[in-house]
Amino acid sequence: MPQILSVGTGVPEHIVSQDQAVEFARQLFSHSFKDVERLLSVFHNGHIKKRHIAKNLEWYDEDHSFSEKNDAFLECALPLCKQAVNDCLDDVHIGHEEISAMFMVCTSGLATPSLDARLMNELPFSRNMKRIPIWGLGCAGGAAGLSRAFEYCRAFPNEKVLVIAVELCSLTFQKDDVSKSNLIGTSLFSDGAAAVLVAGDHVSLKSVQQHVPHIVGTQSTLLENSLDVMGWNIKDNGLYVVFSRSIPSLIEKWLKPNATGFLEHHGLHIEDIDHFIAHPGGKKVISAYEKSLGLPPDKTVDSLEILMNFGNMSSVTVLFVLKRFLEKQIGDGEYGLITALGPGFSSEMLLVRWQ
Repeated sequence: MPQILSVGTGVPEHIVSQDQAVEFARQLFSHSFKDVERLLSVFHNGHIKKRHIAKNLEWYDEDHSFSEKNDAFLECALPLCKQAVNDCLDDVHIGHEEISAMFMVCTSGLATPSLDARLMNELPFSRNMKRIPIWGLGCAGGAAGLSRAFEYCRAFPNEKVLVIAVELCSLTFQKDDVSKSNLIGTSLFSDGAAAVLVAGDHVSLKSVQQHVPHIVGTQSTLLENSLDVMGWNIKDNGLYVVFSRSIPSLIEKWLKPNATGFLEHHGLHIEDIDHFIAHPGGKKVISAYEKSLGLPPDKTVDSLEILMNFGNMSSVTVLFVLKRFLEKQIGDGEYGLITALGPGFSSEMLLVRWQ
């Protein structure tokens, strides 16, 4: 079974507290919403204390074209990717030239040549490394990237691959968008990058701790006729966030049969899962996970703490949660479920086992 060896992370230097974000939103939206104070309660109810963002707060109060926002994305994303990759590889003393393939996950910016090509010009990867850019999976992208890396390593068990996710959600902010979706996005979204090293069964791991999570299996699921639940509307000024009010209720109704079917395929039940490694889309999303799967709060505390300190970094966030689990002392044979939900409406799940 392919194994997850290391996770590295990177965040921008600019930090905004939730109190600062509330005041920013109050000044921006008070003329558009008569009940702005009631709506601003979403900032306090979301369990976020601080977030990292690509630019200083004043930048977001100015008008920027789609082109300017995307230029800012390219300028900021590459250093974060480098930081995450170096953090990931240094942790296990593996050289860049040993990586055979790179899965580059992103939804919040556009680049052709893609970010993976740009990164290869900044770091000493092999010129023959395979590049697989993945765009458009939103919050599900980090888990989906791991699933594709799992499949790659099953096909090529002698190889090591990197999954890199980078999102600068703050740069998609639309100061003239007075929709409630934009207000909710302003209360949640943040920026960051993560890199995960996945290795095939035949890789020699003398420099790596042996007790790591092995990927047992994966499942991708798409809910029919749910295109309007979550995503971006792409307009002249850039990306406009789409959030349906039905997301928490959808999770409660849809997630359990989805998860139980996946686990039963592997001869397991929810009660057999020791560690729940979930993308924390927001406090309501975590609560919906708990209700749907019957999880006690201690099973979601790691996701909640990442949300509290980093906000919602879209595809990147679940990889930050995964890093916390790699830093724990976890017993041999214990199971974990990695899960994330994204546009489509879609679900990505991975079953992992420490050994």
